[in-house]
Amino acid sequence: MSPADYSTANWNQPPHNRRSFQRMKHLFDTATVHQSKSAPSHFEYALEDLTQIQYPVSKALSQPLQHMLDSTYTDAFLVLQDGEIITEIYGNEMAYDTPHLLNSVSKSFVGMLAGIAADEGFVDPQNLVSVYLPELSDGAFRHTTVRSALDMTAAVAYTEDYDKRGDDFWHEAAVVGWRPDLRTDSSPRTLVEYCQQRNRTEQQEGEHFHYRTVLTNLCTAVIERAVGESFNEYFSRRLWQPMGTEEPANVVVDASGLAYMGAGMSACARDLARFGELLRNDGFYNGSQIVPKDWVRDTRLGNDQVRRLFAASEYCGLLPDGHYRNQVWADPSAQEIMCIGIHGQSIYINRTKALVCVKLSSHPKPTDLGLYGATHRALRALAAQR
Repeated sequence: MSPADYSTANWNQPPHNRRSFQRMKHLFDTATVHQSKSAPSHFEYALEDLTQIQYPVSKALSQPLQHMLDSTYTDAFLVLQDGEIITEIYGNEMAYDTPHLLNSVSKSFVGMLAGIAADEGFVDPQNLVSVYLPELSDGAFRHTTVRSALDMTAAVAYTEDYDKRGDDFWHEAAVVGWRPDLRTDSSPRTLVEYCQQRNRTEQQEGEHFHYRTVLTNLCTAVIERAVGESFNEYFSRRLWQPMGTEEPANVVVDASGLAYMGAGMSACARDLARFGELLRNDGFYNGSQIVPKDWVRDTRLGNDQVRRLFAASEYCGLLPDGHYRNQVWADPSAQEIMCIGIHGQSIYINRTKALVCVKLSSHPKPTDLGLYGATHRALRALAAQR
């Protein structure tokens, strides 16, 4: 088989994912997130060759940045500094206008839209999710607040091991067609129905940080129900279009049309760089305050509670001084903000150096820590040398 033979049965397996990640709307039902109705926000170019910047491979060995790009299945790599494009590289038949699957980078858009919806009075983060979704007043989400869902501290029992083919994550993904082999006559038809079927809890609300994609999809449903229009239309109108985006994005949807924002968004690299600039500038971009400033500041600075919960989690080794807030990873001590997805998707922001890096990839395995480590070391070395 060649990568051209991808299908709904093998699309996320190597080598097929090298092509399918750029063609999600040909495989699954998707909805469009519409680009700006006016001219795209303008980028200045100050191109440099960054590929020879050295980064540490080990304590004794360094390699040029090009080595990281070649060895980590890079499909797109774009770097902004002070809002100017200083590097833009595409591979694997990708181009500036090619949409690419973001996997969990999708989540960070939900976190920022929640801030917009809260500012507009549609959502109160302290409310129970059942205020907006009464059908969840029983079961695992009966005590869950919007805040605990946004910060991944809710009580619901849910496993997220991408290497286990029958994991909870994959059963939920089967709702949108990602795992047709897991579908049965009793399978939930929609993502909200999947939430309704969750009856078990694994902790008290707010007791631990535990990363679970179901909580992002829950927040997506809350926002859609609260604002009274489809999530995708609200996304287009209040975030994607105001950023002055060049290209439409698309999101895989369930049978009800709800966006699978836990992992299902695809977008081009330049528009992701715009989003990175928005985060770097505390929600201000393209001449307007798109996301409330206080919401983005709270996201990147966190508080003692989110830091404590993160430090006690299995992720503390990845970001020893970091936290997770509003569907975004952050390290205030390093002035870093990160949006991260499996198979090598990332938006990396270093506020000290006014740097935004977008990397889209097609790693063979979902969570290859060696490839993620190489990427993060390379991006930090790049920031250190600017």
